[in-house]
Amino acid sequence: MKERLQKLIAKAGITSRRKAEKLITDGMVTVNGKRVTKLGSKADPAEDHIKVNGKLINPSLENRKDVYILVNKPKGYLSSVSDPENRKLITDLVPKKHGRLFPVGRLDFNTEGLIILTNDGEFANLISSSRKIPKVYEVKVKGLPNPNAINRLRRGIRLVDGFKTAPAQIKELRATEKNAWFEITLNEGHNQQIRKMFDAIGYSVVKLRRTRIGHISDSKLPVGVSRELSAEEIEIYTGRK
Repeated sequence: MKERLQKLIAKAGITSRRKAEKLITDGMVTVNGKRVTKLGSKADPAEDHIKVNGKLINPSLENRKDVYILVNKPKGYLSSVSDPENRKLITDLVPKKHGRLFPVGRLDFNTEGLIILTNDGEFANLISSSRKIPKVYEVKVKGLPNPNAINRLRRGIRLVDGFKTAPAQIKELRATEKNAWFEITLNEGHNQQIRKMFDAIGYSVVKLRRTRIGHISDSKLPVGVSRELSAEEIEIYTGRK
């Protein structure tokens, strides 16, 4: 259960709640590796790594086994741990023996492909927020965009919601009389970004699949199936085997 950070720091015996507030505003507190300076911020001591001056204040997490699972998400699953509409969840595809996990970033309901689930908050923050970890997608669009339109996407484009995309790597894979396939590499993760990018040039996405997360890929992993990340895959990001 999430509680205010100053309350958690005080409960850990670090200092009083009032002094804990100053530690937060002074930038001395991190949650899952991300510095938190806003009063009122909350964290779950059973799930989040909370540090004050670099020291973990909820040491029970030190003995918890970190779990890293790669899932090939099918269309029609929600990248969430709960849903008031009772839709199918990405966590339903992972064996219960792994305990409570949460998805790293999101794939929208109608998007397929690779997504990581973990209980390691620092790892999740690193993967989802780092611009040094590109995500690669295969995209099928309705129609045949001309080269000038694709070059607009490569340079960066203003979306209908006002977001300005960063330059993207785009490679044409194949085309039929009615559709074109592209490979797109992004270093950012704006909500439904690829769909909105193609909408901005007048072409709708009819199929979208993520094929790579940084160096992690698995073309042989069937849709709807999960596997644990290897020690080598984890070590590249965490330094831990």
